[in-house]
Amino acid sequence: MNQDIHEYLAELEDIPGTRVFTAARARQGYHLNQFAMSLMNTDNRERWKADERAYLDEWPMTRDQKEAILSRDYNRCLDLGGNVYFLAKIFATDGLSFAEAVSTMTDMSFPEYREMMMKGGRSPQGNRSIKGGY
Repeated sequence: MNQDIHEYLAELEDIPGTRVFTAARARQGYHLNQFAMSLMNTDNRERWKADERAYLDEWPMTRDQKEAILSRDYNRCLDLGGNVYFLAKIFATDGLSFAEAVSTMTDMSFPEYREMMMKGGRSPQGNRSIKGGY
């Protein structure tokens, strides 16, 4: 590979609706993802359910990360370094299936999202490149 790694990774940002979990995103979202993983523990889930803000304030996250979690803006969480597999711990704590939670990250209702996925997923047309327009 003759291309600079940073140039290569920047090209991945050109995929519409996709956030590739790069090393930079992993560093940015470390505490957000550790918070989400903490919800695997029953005591932590109970503390979270009792007072979400108080529990979140124990974690050294940015204000934007905390607000994205509190508003359940999962796309914003991804932008801020969240990993969908860690965020799944929040989904589960909220009683949502993975598919239900992911449907909130689209412009579709859950039934619409489920139907689209049952038919093979979204079309690649218009979803391959932002700058290329295809």
